[in-house]
Amino acid sequence: MSVTATELHRFEASRPRLEAIAYRLLGSAGEAEDAVQEVFLRWQATDRDRIEVPEAWLTKVLTNLCLNQLTSARARRETYVGEWLPEPLLAGDPMLGPADTAEQRESVSFAVLTLMERLTPVERAVYVLREAFDYPHREIAEFLDLTEASSQQILHRAKKHLADGKARKEIDEADARRIVEEFLAAATGGSVAPLVQLLTENAVSIGDGGGKVPARAKAFEGAAAVAKFLWGLFRPAESKRTLLGGSPQLYAWTANGEPAAVAVLDGRVVGIMCLEVGEDGIIALRNQVNPDKLERATALWATLDHGRPLVDQAF
Repeated sequence: MSVTATELHRFEASRPRLEAIAYRLLGSAGEAEDAVQEVFLRWQATDRDRIEVPEAWLTKVLTNLCLNQLTSARARRETYVGEWLPEPLLAGDPMLGPADTAEQRESVSFAVLTLMERLTPVERAVYVLREAFDYPHREIAEFLDLTEASSQQILHRAKKHLADGKARKEIDEADARRIVEEFLAAATGGSVAPLVQLLTENAVSIGDGGGKVPARAKAFEGAAAVAKFLWGLFRPAESKRTLLGGSPQLYAWTANGEPAAVAVLDGRVVGIMCLEVGEDGIIALRNQVNPDKLERATALWATLDHGRPLVDQAF
């Protein structure tokens, strides 16, 4: 069934919101784009004259597609090589979606996206729709074939699961840059001690190479172990330069609303290290180096005025 110009415009007007929802549900920009494209194909094939509220119809179809995808993704991640981390989105990416409230900003943070892996698909859907997009429980219940009471209970349960691991604080752009500057100065310095001082006692460091770039299969835990690892990570070594084809430049940026060190080599983003910061220091470092999860960041980076690097040669 062909789509009129008006109907196409209506869908395209909804695309940014749909992609932002799908990204929060799936943790992958590529999978989010694919899910939204599948929604368009279903929109194209359906009898649109019978759809009373297009936005609600599109959201329901998208949400249920993502629920199915999350179920199969869990099985795939059981065989994933090493640690699995979400795909980071650099500041300026429209897929980050609304950021007017603390709940909206928190829902797309790298820390919370990682924590949401603990939730069931339905818990994740209810949390995202309610906290990030402010859908009333009545509509969420219709999207997911639940009762309103069930939706409210599921949200309460999801927030409880997430609260167990959250200690993040709100950071503005200036603070984010300062934190990354201090971190890189310590990491590229001559001693482990300054790094230890920036970390909380129970800090962790996690890397995702997807089996394509070397990354430790298990997280480093504790300030001393994390600091020692980071100090070694930034030491000059010919093997690292050979692996990457050179020595990347390091920039201070934000990704998913968190301070981030962005490693760039010949215009290509080769790593994004997100720093989760609490009141007492850096709680967690999540380093995405899987090239499949950095393609969108590389495309956006080419359009940004990112200024001069903080470190001209990382190692």
